[in-house]
Amino acid sequence: MDFTNLSLYQPRMEYRRFGKTEKMLSVITLGGMRFTKASEGARHDIPKETLEQVIDTVQQAFAQGINHIETAWGYNKSETAYGKALNQELGVPRESYFLMTKGSPKTAVDARSLVERQLNDLQTDYLDFYAWHGLNTAEMLENISVSGGALDELHKMKEEGIIKHLGFSTHAQLPVILKTIETNRFEFVNLHYYYTFQRNFPAIELAASKDMGVFIISPNDKGGQLFNPSEKLKKLTMPFSPLQWNARFCLGNPAIHTLTFGLPVTASFSDINGIFPAPAPMAPVDIEILNRLEAEKRKVPYADFDGYLMENDPSGINIPETLRFRTLLKAFDMVDFGKYRYNMLRENDNWYGGAFPTKERLRKVDLSHCPPEIPLLEMIQETHRALYRKQEK
Repeated sequence: MDFTNLSLYQPRMEYRRFGKTEKMLSVITLGGMRFTKASEGARHDIPKETLEQVIDTVQQAFAQGINHIETAWGYNKSETAYGKALNQELGVPRESYFLMTKGSPKTAVDARSLVERQLNDLQTDYLDFYAWHGLNTAEMLENISVSGGALDELHKMKEEGIIKHLGFSTHAQLPVILKTIETNRFEFVNLHYYYTFQRNFPAIELAASKDMGVFIISPNDKGGQLFNPSEKLKKLTMPFSPLQWNARFCLGNPAIHTLTFGLPVTASFSDINGIFPAPAPMAPVDIEILNRLEAEKRKVPYADFDGYLMENDPSGINIPETLRFRTLLKAFDMVDFGKYRYNMLRENDNWYGGAFPTKERLRKVDLSHCPPEIPLLEMIQETHRALYRKQEK
């Protein structure tokens, strides 16, 4: 591939201004979390098959018109693999693509040291975008925001030109995301939002009011394992695949600028062209599909109670997520996704927290925030029976 003129390889990709950063990003971003042997062995030891996979994926991504790559220190081998593939193997001109990485330094010293190591692994002398990774609690925000702390040091590196634009990546509950945006210390936000999870819509609105870039995390995997959809979901989103329509749903909001397609995304490349054009606001065909999906949800008893009034319930059960999986299961036959995601819940975890409903925990559920006509405990137990897989010790 001739990387000196990437415009030759941009068939249908669309680009959006990434908020106040003023950078024009492809609406599809190449992620870097999942690839062969990513977590095996030392982070700088890149197996031949891993490097070959990264090289192939990068080439296909650029051929699709993707101009933005996203990775993180926490993705183990990812930064090193990208550094080798982009620079040593493919020789891609640095100015021809945008690069985002992430990290979660706790102090100023940590921040400087970590970014220097990331630059070395990525074989670059600057980062277009740097996100504080996993800003999931108010306590985290407070800790890194102290005078002379990690956030101040990252801003210093921005002044030095090492980091061009600073943002944050989050799996937090909505109030924490809103609080973090309100600090006005970040230029972009990476968060979860897709048709099957719309809780963070107010955060997107707030970010838009501040002209922040908005990056959607994992729309195909956490958004419903849309590369493996149920037959019912396939029929409901026709003439698009569920993966294509979900991307169009997200991009139907002009405040959303780019969606990450994780690595390896080779199986998804054939879907990308079918996303475009992706008008904002949504086209009539997309609204028709949305109405079909919403009609199916309305058939599910009690689906209109989302449980967010019971967030952080004393039982430790993640009631909103449990009810969401129940609706997806009953409305769209999303059993595989439900089993996958429900069993990722971990008690007292700030990335994806929630305890499973033992008899003791069910007795602790505070029903004062639940309408009396809703059989909440039965709904929780019903969902658990359908989706729970015994945990390996």
